[in-house]
Amino acid sequence: MQQALVIGASGGIGAAVALALEGQGYGVTRLSRSADGLDLTDEASVQSRLERLDGHFTTVFVATGALELGPYRPEKSLRAVDPAAFAAQFALNATGPLLVLKHALRLMPRDVPVRFAALSARVGSISDNHLGGWYGYRAAKAALNQLIHTAAIEVARSHPQSVVVGLHPGTVDTDLTRAHRGTHPAMPPAEAAVHLLAVLEGLTPAQTGGFYDWQGKSVPW
Repeated sequence: MQQALVIGASGGIGAAVALALEGQGYGVTRLSRSADGLDLTDEASVQSRLERLDGHFTTVFVATGALELGPYRPEKSLRAVDPAAFAAQFALNATGPLLVLKHALRLMPRDVPVRFAALSARVGSISDNHLGGWYGYRAAKAALNQLIHTAAIEVARSHPQSVVVGLHPGTVDTDLTRAHRGTHPAMPPAEAAVHLLAVLEGLTPAQTGGFYDWQGKSVPW
C-alpha cells in the first residue's frame, strides 16, 4: 500500500484530500495544527512532528494557508500595508510549506515516483494580477511559487522521478474564501480534492517545479 502524508488535514481542502487519497487505496497520515500542534511558522515544530514519522511516503500534500492571520486583514490599499502582517503571511504561506519539504524529504523514496504538492493561489501570479490589493497574501504566494520552483530543481537531483509543484485549487467553499468571494461560485472541497489529485497524478518529472490549476493548466508566474 502506498503511503501519503497530508499536512493541514483538519482544514476543508486538506480533509477532503486525505479522504480522497484513502478512497484511492492510500494509507494516509494526517497532521494539522488543531489536532497535532503542528505549527508551520516554527521550524522546531515542523521538525519534531516529522521526525516522529518513519516509512516512505510517495505523496506529500501541504494543504495549509490563510488569508487572514490574527488581527491582519487583506490590504485594500497601500495605507493598510503593515510589515508585521507581511512577516506573518510569509511565515505561514511561503516558508511553512518549504519547511515541510525540507524535513519530509528523507521520508520520500528516491527510486520510485514521488509527488509533493503545496496549495498556492492564482492571486500569487504577477502577470495575472489586474485588481491590485491583498499585498501580503499575493506576495507570500508568489514567494511560495518561487520556493517550490527552486526546491524542485534540487530535489530532482536526488529524486529523479519526483514531481514538486504548486497547485491552485480554484474557488473552494472553505472558511478562507467565504468572507471574500462574494457571489463567485465555489466548488465543494470533495470535488476540489478529486481535481487536484488527478492533476498531481497526471504530472511528470518534466513538469516538476511548475504551478498548475485544478484543471491541469499551467498558471503564469
